[in-house]
Amino acid sequence: MLSAFANSLRVPELRQRIFFTVGLIAICRLMASVPTPGVDAVALRELMRQIHQSAGGSFLGLFNMFSGGALAQCAVGSLGIMPYISASIILQLMTAVVPALERLAREGDAGRQKITQYTRYLTVVLCVVQGYAMAVALENPQTFGANAAIVMIPGWGFRLLTVITLTTGTLLLMWLGEQMTERGIGNGISLIITIGIVSQLPGAVAATWNMFQPVDGVAQFSIFHLIMLLAMLLVVIAGVVAMTQAQRKIPVQYAKRVVGRKVYGGQSTYMPLRVNYSGVMPIIFAQAILMFPPQILRQIPGDIFQRIAGALAPGALWFNIIYVLMIIFFSYFWVATQFNPIQIADDLKKNGGYVPGIRPGRPTAEYLDRAMTRITLAGSVFLAIIAVIPTMMGKMFNIPWIVYQFFGGTSLLIMVGVMLDTMRQVESHLVTRYYDGFLKKGRLRGRR
Repeated sequence: MLSAFANSLRVPELRQRIFFTVGLIAICRLMASVPTPGVDAVALRELMRQIHQSAGGSFLGLFNMFSGGALAQCAVGSLGIMPYISASIILQLMTAVVPALERLAREGDAGRQKITQYTRYLTVVLCVVQGYAMAVALENPQTFGANAAIVMIPGWGFRLLTVITLTTGTLLLMWLGEQMTERGIGNGISLIITIGIVSQLPGAVAATWNMFQPVDGVAQFSIFHLIMLLAMLLVVIAGVVAMTQAQRKIPVQYAKRVVGRKVYGGQSTYMPLRVNYSGVMPIIFAQAILMFPPQILRQIPGDIFQRIAGALAPGALWFNIIYVLMIIFFSYFWVATQFNPIQIADDLKKNGGYVPGIRPGRPTAEYLDRAMTRITLAGSVFLAIIAVIPTMMGKMFNIPWIVYQFFGGTSLLIMVGVMLDTMRQVESHLVTRYYDGFLKKGRLRGRR
């Protein structure tokens, strides 16, 4: 692995891409530190600290994690790249149900560019709505239990300035992400989210250190707990890597075709079906939906509503049960909207391909649908286990939220997936120049 890192800097083009990506990441982190005008940063940090202590797994805590801590101080990049991600998800889901968007998706590069343009327009709309909601929330901190004023001069002037600032910050992050993808290494949008999550790691290390410090002469955790935490972290990461790369290989045979004097086809290959086809999307959907009912129920007077809100709080038994069921449901929902076995079977038939033992056409589509349904069950159960681990750890062992968020859930899945994708891209550059990569070892050690 160390030789692979050294070889990465020996290839001029790859070295330029790496330095370009690192420079843009530094700009993104700078945007997470420049505060929005008109906000008392000290009072806002105190409010976010109270929110993390009371319910770190809340929607605000999740949003702050994705923004790399920018939300905690209302920085220029407080909205992060999430409005663009939300717009992309909305357009992907609409493509499966809107015929006009489906036709655009099939038109190749021109259609994809048009969908990308629509995604940017929708991003601006979401930024304006979310920016205005954030400005109003900052003007009314008592909604979150804060007494001190956060906005120095409230009013429409502050709201307009906040909307313009936050929208501009998100659009700049979106542009930087596209530049990383085009001229750097890895997927730029995913890298921005990953770096934001990793930026919370120093705080998690400090919180872990404080966990083992004695309070009134008695330490709550011992060295045995530390060993168990590290072992569990390694096991969870290994499981996430294995499940992220797991796939079902469907054998495909292509018939021979004679065109003039040349013979085409006749080779055997396979069609990879990912076990975790939906990625991290089911967890994001489930978290986004489950975070709102407790907040709404707490505002309704009555003991029964307060008890229901407590039962749906993160870490509670009913919360975990509903959470698991929603993750499984959204896993199948995402596969149903994004995986089209009929189109795949038709494309195979047009190109002279078939699955051995299965007739082309509808029987092939039914076979692919059955195979995808079975492996999706395994992937959804795995996602549910990984998602529930952090909340169970926090509830059972009283571990701070900033610590247990790295033991599973959305953050770990995003980090592992993005790191593996970036390593594959770096490896592809190394292998084409006869260097060893990260994931496989070859005989050629590199040309000097």
